[in-house]
Amino acid sequence: MKKPELKKNIEITNRKAKYEYFFLEEYDAGIMLKGTEIKSIRAGLVNLNDAYCLFVRGELFIKNLYIGEYSHGNIYNHEPRRDRKLLLKKQELKKLFRKVTEKGMTLFPYKLYLSDRGLAKVQIILGKGKKSYDKRQSIKEKDNKRELGRINKYKDID
Repeated sequence: MKKPELKKNIEITNRKAKYEYFFLEEYDAGIMLKGTEIKSIRAGLVNLNDAYCLFVRGELFIKNLYIGEYSHGNIYNHEPRRDRKLLLKKQELKKLFRKVTEKGMTLFPYKLYLSDRGLAKVQIILGKGKKSYDKRQSIKEKDNKRELGRINKYKDID
């Protein structure tokens, strides 16, 4: 059996999040992993789409983050959707807990990446949910930006 190819720059994002939320603040947090999970992350077997963050007894956990099983793992392979603890400083945790208890504020993972030292990090966003008219506005802005890019591209050719 061939070993899975490991990617050098791992950066998995939740693209749907920009459409669903206004981004207010961002934090980089470490993540507690088990042995085979980091190998699966390096192989790119990660999905952030359904993941969310939750405070449990003063600690921050990421729930429903999918990290696929490592193909060469044995009986010590990890569970794909287990809860994982996020590592932040106490001051940041207290600040985030106060803000999340406000109405309409939420914490969600936006990006999972490997740091320069090879450690898995999660970019956590403090955000506020968009209403349907806000979503229409962001779609309109994206379309206008794309159209301007096309116009500028054709101007450069002439």
